Amino acid sequence: MAKSPITAVNIEDRKALNVRAGETIRVWQKIKEKDKVRLQAFEGLVLAQKHGTEAGATFTVRKVVDGVGVEKIFPLYSPMIDKIEVIRRSKVRRAKLYYIREKASKEIRHNMRKMLALEPGQNTDTKIAGVDMSTAHKEAKVAPKETAAAEEVAT
Repeated sequence: MAKSPITAVNIEDRKALNVRAGETIRVWQKIKEKDKVRLQAFEGLVLAQKHGTEAGATFTVRKVVDGVGVEKIFPLYSPMIDKIEVIRRSKVRRAKLYYIREKASKEIRHNMRKMLALEPGQNTDTKIAGVDMSTAHKEAKVAPKETAAAEEVAT
């Protein structure tokens, strides 16, 4: 029979971690697949830490995968967490960094506009795949009238 992935948690070590918002951490989570247990890392920015160091304490970690923001809420004293590594500590002025969600989406939109823009000063909202849709609409409206007039002249 396989060993259980659940092990005792050293509560004093987890309290001493003092996970705070603004830190970049790597959480090693135990994942059970059939009879095997493997470790999977989830590295990201801590957005929030709730309930201090009491029994129900949790922390929220956010990372971006393929342009999509992924958030996970981890219980601080979960036996399914093997270890928590602090990668980088940052000084922040907020206890909860939920505004990062909006900031990240604005930044992505800004980068998309840069990628779509071909010439400076052009409106990027009307550009699709390098075609200026504002002029394409004008040409589409003018073309049928011109062809109708050409047909009348030909007859």
